[in-house]
Amino acid sequence: MQTEPTTALDALRDGTTSLGIELGSTRIKAVLVDDDGTPIASGNAAWENELRDGFWTYSLDAVHEGLQRAYASLADDCERQWGARPQRIGAIGVSGMMHGYLAFDADGSLLVPFRTWRNATTARAAELLTAELGVRMPLRWSASHLLQAVLDDEEHVGRLAAITTLAGYVHRLLGGAPVLGPDDASGMFPLAPSGTEYDAELLAAFDALAARHGAEGLRIADLLPQVRTAGDDAGSLSDAGARLLDATGALQAGAALCPPEGDAGTGMVATGALAPGTGNVSVGTSIFAMIVLDAVPTGEPLDADIVATPGGKPSAMVHCDNGTAELGAWAGLFGQFAAAAGVTLAPDEVFAAMLGGSAGGSVDELVAYGFISGEHAIHLPQGRPLVARRAGADLTLAGFAKAQLLGAFGALRLGMQQLTDTGVRLDELVAHGGVFRTPGAAQPLLAATLDTPVRVTPSAGEGGAWGMALLARYRLDRIRGDERALEDWLLDRGGIDPGTVEQPDARLVEECAAYHERWQAALPLARLAPDVLA
Repeated sequence: MQTEPTTALDALRDGTTSLGIELGSTRIKAVLVDDDGTPIASGNAAWENELRDGFWTYSLDAVHEGLQRAYASLADDCERQWGARPQRIGAIGVSGMMHGYLAFDADGSLLVPFRTWRNATTARAAELLTAELGVRMPLRWSASHLLQAVLDDEEHVGRLAAITTLAGYVHRLLGGAPVLGPDDASGMFPLAPSGTEYDAELLAAFDALAARHGAEGLRIADLLPQVRTAGDDAGSLSDAGARLLDATGALQAGAALCPPEGDAGTGMVATGALAPGTGNVSVGTSIFAMIVLDAVPTGEPLDADIVATPGGKPSAMVHCDNGTAELGAWAGLFGQFAAAAGVTLAPDEVFAAMLGGSAGGSVDELVAYGFISGEHAIHLPQGRPLVARRAGADLTLAGFAKAQLLGAFGALRLGMQQLTDTGVRLDELVAHGGVFRTPGAAQPLLAATLDTPVRVTPSAGEGGAWGMALLARYRLDRIRGDERALEDWLLDRGGIDPGTVEQPDARLVEECAAYHERWQAALPLARLAPDVLA
């Protein structure tokens, strides 16, 4: 749906726009929407994590600078398109990479560098918590990071006053209350069945476990942000927050802030996958699938994380630490080759040339592992990217690209199979991420890999920040008296395009199954690589 210039200008002048900001692994993205939820401007800023003292991290300076660059890019886009820069905004929402560990003292000072979801240093804590609490506790969850700091007798534990996620931190910078939406909160600590608060029994069990390991005075409930569901009050943009976003000083304070969320929750909103039996797959630096459940399965813990939708419904999350980053590295190499040959190609053109024929490529004698970091889904502590083929086998661009895509989906396939084997209902998946901007490549391969219909919408490349902008818009409508549930409210958003559905192709399903059998059989190569490539 195209927004008429007068509509966009009116929204900008009246201050009724809504802004979504998402801090992803490689980009900070900002999207501004009008009253209907249709994007009218966007901006972004690139950034990269760094390995410091054994931990993957981003500095807080990089967070602040990245926010300003992303917002400045959005304001420039507004001026180019509509001849005006935002001065007032109706509502703002912040999303970020889920999980991880940001720890602060009583003065608000950061105690240790931000530990991102990518760190796999919490294996012992996660194992103890899973056994003690009786629910699956992933390595990347904030509670696992906290207990590991206790186990390692880290000095900062005694000075802790608050822990939060990246989205929660930025939300506070903007003037927000110490809260998180259900999706992001559920990546810190398990929620109660209501989806609106942490599980009190499990909180007590955590405290008891921490006490047995020397942290007798620790009360995790005192450290966690409060849970607020979509549409709830989460504060308003302060003067300092406005100056942080807009270094020019043009942006005024006062915008309503909605509960900050994780990037999984924003993907659910952007794809409209909020009803039981639906789900979405986000493919980027990491890969995760979110499946909305009819109810939380009983019995043995699932080999998946139980999280929540922004409205508090239970969801199963299959998270893989590695996605298409290695594919992006190869695209960069091919771009350099093109430049050396005298041809200048934009990144999307490189991907189109690389992936365009991948669905028809042969991978009979080829396997690829894009393990930039360790992969908890297959218990791999460290990663080294690899490509292996039988001697004498043909090496084609289509087959190489296909192997990279299927390799990126390998760990996801294992996790999704475990879910469906336990009876979790899945009718359709909606996929999003930049790799889906190349038509006819990743979508049919993902559908065949998971043997499930896969929908891709026109917003597939930019879904997260737009999903957060929709949550901000929902907060604004709630202030105006709209009490509809989020999934009902989304049905009226004109900016949502249903996209196209790819049904699993029987031949590709068989081919992908054979590839992934070889991929699993050759995993010892990936396990050996960190030892010989230290």
